[in-house]
Amino acid sequence: MSSHAQNGRVHTTQTVLDEGYHRGLSSRQIQMMAIGSAIGVGLFYGTGAAITTAGPAIIVTFLVAGLIGFLVTRALGELVVYRPTSGSVMDYAREFLGPFAGFAIGWSYWVTAVTVCTAELIAAGYYMTYWFPGVPVGLTAAVALAVLLVANLLSVKIFGELEFWFASIKVTAILVLIVIGVGVLVFGLSSLGDTASITNLWHHGGFAPKGAGQILVALPAAFFAYSGMELAAGTAGEAVDPRRTLRKAINLIPLRIGVFYVGSLAVILTLMPWTSYDESSSPFVQVFAGIGLPAAAGIMNFVVLTAALSGCNVNIYMASRLMRRMSIQGEASAVFGRLSARQVPTPALALITVGIAVGLAVNLASPEGAFSLLVAIAACAVLGAWTVIVVCHLRYRTAVRAGRLPASEFKMPGAPLTNWVTLALVALVVVLLGRSPDTRVALYVGAGWALLLAISYAVRKRARKSEAGVTSSLFLSETSAPRARGTHAETP
Repeated sequence: MSSHAQNGRVHTTQTVLDEGYHRGLSSRQIQMMAIGSAIGVGLFYGTGAAITTAGPAIIVTFLVAGLIGFLVTRALGELVVYRPTSGSVMDYAREFLGPFAGFAIGWSYWVTAVTVCTAELIAAGYYMTYWFPGVPVGLTAAVALAVLLVANLLSVKIFGELEFWFASIKVTAILVLIVIGVGVLVFGLSSLGDTASITNLWHHGGFAPKGAGQILVALPAAFFAYSGMELAAGTAGEAVDPRRTLRKAINLIPLRIGVFYVGSLAVILTLMPWTSYDESSSPFVQVFAGIGLPAAAGIMNFVVLTAALSGCNVNIYMASRLMRRMSIQGEASAVFGRLSARQVPTPALALITVGIAVGLAVNLASPEGAFSLLVAIAACAVLGAWTVIVVCHLRYRTAVRAGRLPASEFKMPGAPLTNWVTLALVALVVVLLGRSPDTRVALYVGAGWALLLAISYAVRKRARKSEAGVTSSLFLSETSAPRARGTHAETP
């Protein structure tokens, strides 16, 4: 995407790409989306398996992953304040790394959204069996997908309001858990009062009962949990005053990591020994059941169901906007660039819905280990996207120092040192994924996907050249051919 600085401002083709959208997302909605976008199945459900993998040391795992995620999002925040875009990472990849990078990251984000939504809806189906054990998981997932599609089709304002309340429920539930947990620890309330203790963090085999290496092995689960952290930046095309709104949203990330992830996990692991948790169920539901509050487990199950729907809702929104953008840029069919009378990309929404439906059908047909595989694949995709963000930020800073681009007012702290630290940590996680038999397949999938992208881009590039050649030949033949009699052409 072309851009240049003039009189302190940046002029781009951005206006054309965002044209037609209604700026219907308020500051209130985006602030709550920033808090709630990454609070989903990864925290409420996926942490069960992570706890059994690393024990109390999972707290360190989430701290490390959270630090990386915060630095990545601050890097993206600096780019967003420099130039807000609804295309987010894809547009910056195209600008700073070239057209193939934009093509690859765009399609990768779309496929990641399908993967994450599939995992969220499968989890939602299992949550519903808490109340309705006879209802098939696939049926619940299909109904939930239909409801979210309708919400996204109506208008961006309705989507934003729905996500605001989804996020509010999640945030309130975690805060209530922390308050109740502190009450149990300090005053010995509930049936857990006799055994709840901070010593649960180092008893029962120690803080890292399965070895310090398991802290790193559990990192994929943490990256999956944080996978929505950067999504709020993609609302720039439909946000009111995007620079100010998104800056506030990104500044909330340390609070989100400290309270909603590390804080809630610390409380959970002090209320009950880590050995008490079952990886097949949400640790949040298990701990509320252990506290013994009337209907507490059912209420918490409703919260984790809401969290799953919320995560899917945000990803459907982002993937549809991304697909429309790729369509306008010629990287997807032109039909996906259309907007409805409500200024909603209806064809793009239909495509992501079909993609999720296929994902559900495939995974429900062979459910054994499906969720773990989805987590591993999504974690790989997140690592790839975060790497692109950090490298784009490095290129942007280089352009600023050279005077080619204006400086952003919202700077990433510690750059460029923090950029290189982040890239080193990401590389370490990739190595760890390759060492574990359970997650190694995700790297194979990632490598295959990268090859497919390279081939697709080469084919598309060749097709464009052929089309351009045909168009040029037709133009030359028309202009050089003698005109028929009866026209106003000059006679030789």
